[in-house]
Amino acid sequence: MSINVSPFHLAIPVFNLNECRTFYRDVLGCEEGRSSDHWVDFNFFGHQLVIHYKPKSDEVLHTNPVDGKDVPVPHFGVVLPWDVFHAFAEDLKQKNIKFVIEPYIRFEGLVGEQATMFFYDPSGNALEFKAFKDMGQLFAK
Repeated sequence: MSINVSPFHLAIPVFNLNECRTFYRDVLGCEEGRSSDHWVDFNFFGHQLVIHYKPKSDEVLHTNPVDGKDVPVPHFGVVLPWDVFHAFAEDLKQKNIKFVIEPYIRFEGLVGEQATMFFYDPSGNALEFKAFKDMGQLFAK
């Protein structure tokens, strides 16, 4: 199955621009693009992610139960190829990322088998990275 994807643009709030700039650039390996004193563009796995400064708020983080785990809502991320996901997860472990949900396999051995992991950036934005054993299952019902 071939998936032709147009790059998305996502702008997210961060309360510490420098700390998040370092996180997305050095921890996640995203190439930095244009920037100002209040925002920074990144190549987020082929998509345009912009971190924008916003003062810290006291918003309560929300979660929904999935597979007996508390999945943060909202969250964003990328679906990676299976082998890239596992290499990326190992790299994040080596960088001592604190996972909200450790990398694990859902539906192992079944149709829709997928790997997933969740963690927060330094400003509390939740990220999920996942991979499908069979990418053809990405939009399956």
